[in-house]
Amino acid sequence: MPNPASQPHLSVVIPVYKARDCLAELYRRLVQAIEPIMFNFELVLVEDGGEDGSWEEIVTLAGQDPRVKGVKLSRNFGQHYAITAGLDFAIGEWVVVMDCDLQDQPEEIGKLYRKAQEGYDLVFARRQERNDSLYRKFSSSLFSLLYNYLGDIKVDNTIANFSIASHRVITYVRQFRERNRSFPILLNSAGFRRGYVDVVHAARYAGGSSYTFGKLLDLAIQCIVSQSNKPLRLSIRFGFALAFLSVLYGAIMVIRYLRDGISVPGWTTLVVLVCFLGGLGFANLGILGLYLGKVFDEVKGRPLYCVEQALNVEAKMDRLSAR
Repeated sequence: MPNPASQPHLSVVIPVYKARDCLAELYRRLVQAIEPIMFNFELVLVEDGGEDGSWEEIVTLAGQDPRVKGVKLSRNFGQHYAITAGLDFAIGEWVVVMDCDLQDQPEEIGKLYRKAQEGYDLVFARRQERNDSLYRKFSSSLFSLLYNYLGDIKVDNTIANFSIASHRVITYVRQFRERNRSFPILLNSAGFRRGYVDVVHAARYAGGSSYTFGKLLDLAIQCIVSQSNKPLRLSIRFGFALAFLSVLYGAIMVIRYLRDGISVPGWTTLVVLVCFLGGLGFANLGILGLYLGKVFDEVKGRPLYCVEQALNVEAKMDRLSAR
């Protein structure tokens, strides 16, 4: 067993949510996969308030192996906030982020690491074929289509959190403290030279996905609003289109009035004014609402997460609480 106080060469950050039945097998396969490559590594397991006994399992693993670092969040903050917490505690020269359900296979870490040694600062795992239900595939595809159309950033549906990044990339990613978070998007925003490795996407070892269609839709909206102003431009266009249609309708009603007469006096004027002002109001409310909503969330300056307990980690709680 290496000296736990020495600087690890590799950190593996894993958000954990209701994954008690996966953790023992996850640890076994991670150690079996990484030790032939290097012995000096750490596993940063971030328990995201699942309250299913996952933390107790992490405590057991951390007691058996000091390379296991446990971080318990005070409540459920969400996957990408848990990843942020793991990145803040990770100290390796290279950082792997993966899911805890073993669909991201530990045996593929070697591929990512070897690709990174070719001169890449960032390497994404590209899933050749997703081993998910049809519903999950459909939800994810819809998320990608919605984001690609409204976000002005192309999202590859075969790429998720599974990746390896150098310390300097993670250093920059740590500085992104906005509340609307998606780890792959933050990595892309950091830039640097990137590569891709095709990996096998396995079946879930235990449990089910916590991402419902509603959560995926909410994540898409948050990511779109935080990364692009295209919805605002569409809102403006819709408002002016509605106003234009109201003017066109008013012209039609005037022609009908001059040709055939109209039975309800004032009807044309009322409809035109309501539609025209409603269209312009819709456009302006869309602009104000989205921007004010983002500003309101950011200016509160609340921490992205709260740590209740940490195991086998350096004492950096004061530094993190200031973020």
